[in-house]
Amino acid sequence: MEQYEPDSLTPLSRPQLAAMHRSFRNGRAAMSRRSLMRASAGGALAVGGLGALTGCGIPAASKSSGGISSEDHSAKEKVINFSNWTEYIDMSDDEKHRPSLEAFTKRTGIKVKYTEDINDNVEFFGKIKPQLAAGQDTGRDIIVLTDWLAARLIRYGWVQKLDPANLPHAYTNLATQFRNPDWDPGRAYSYPWQGIATVIAYNTKATGGKEITSVSQLLDDPKLKGKVGLLSEMRDTIGMTLIDMGKDPRTFKADDFDAAIARVQKAVDNKQVRRFTGNDYISDLSKGDLAACLAWAGDVVQLQADNPHVKFAIPDAGYISSTDNMLVPNKARHKTNAEKLMDYYYEPAVGAELAAWINYVSPLETGIVKPELAKIDKDVANDPLIVPDKEMSAKAHNFRSLTAKEDTAFEQKFAQLTGG
Repeated sequence: MEQYEPDSLTPLSRPQLAAMHRSFRNGRAAMSRRSLMRASAGGALAVGGLGALTGCGIPAASKSSGGISSEDHSAKEKVINFSNWTEYIDMSDDEKHRPSLEAFTKRTGIKVKYTEDINDNVEFFGKIKPQLAAGQDTGRDIIVLTDWLAARLIRYGWVQKLDPANLPHAYTNLATQFRNPDWDPGRAYSYPWQGIATVIAYNTKATGGKEITSVSQLLDDPKLKGKVGLLSEMRDTIGMTLIDMGKDPRTFKADDFDAAIARVQKAVDNKQVRRFTGNDYISDLSKGDLAACLAWAGDVVQLQADNPHVKFAIPDAGYISSTDNMLVPNKARHKTNAEKLMDYYYEPAVGAELAAWINYVSPLETGIVKPELAKIDKDVANDPLIVPDKEMSAKAHNFRSLTAKEDTAFEQKFAQLTGG
């Protein structure tokens, strides 16, 4: 039977399994203030996912420069089937309405069947991979996936190339820092739903009022010994360490990765690091059990609302930025309708409404979304963790795409470091 490129046939490795289990146990897939957070453990695709495709019971999709399209029924069928993460869209106070979706339907006549059926990337991929592999309709017109998985689907030719004519607001208003990921240059196949920033968070009560502004402080400052938290997600912790070492996570080599591992290992051996965490750092940081840690910006925004001692810092060297992305899967029946909805969320007022509710990094250019957001909530509009200023945007770094061989090797080394 026809096969994928070799890396898709690699059986799930023990390091990749470890990465997945870390994510479910205490990564962004763990229970949090917004139910299940986005799982981003790199390479953990094959449980119920890519590893299952090595058998010949499911025909492989052909490898191509674009996805497999089908007849577009958008003109006759005024509907969109939209799968997204839990609690990742605006909702009325009584939790019975989704205002932005209802406004879209009122304007266009297109009804949106919105389903919160994504709890983590791996699990959701297991739901849709049989249809994708067989070249069949998944029953969904828009899916939202974290960048590493979005990259895989694009490479396998499992999502459709978008029509720029249907995305004028998205093309114009997308923030510069999100325009050209190495896995989708120019955003030919995807547009960000929201951005995710990895920053430094600290509790001034636990640090004695001292500001913590660099990874070097986390790893080396003796006054923080035993009270430092690092993230259990490889791309976040090693990516931030690479940046601190003067290496670009978009272009680093294997030797650079090993040097970053060694640097963190030294801090672990010296008992500088209390533990590796997912977003369970929230409680420890608020209580002061962790004085400082790597953290996800969306959590920090919520923590600051509850605890005035919690502060954040964007290291001068930069920070890791990732995205959750909207894609149109192969054989989707309503591609044009889907593109219209994608574009709708890049209208300034709509994008601002979404950002005000979910408090993640808005993918719209700051100068475009900030004035609209200020009409809703001035504090949110002035929060760089939601609307990055020029300084923060300039410091954003993506973690480059990995080959399957690199993924396995890097996850193994990180698992040894974390004890995962």
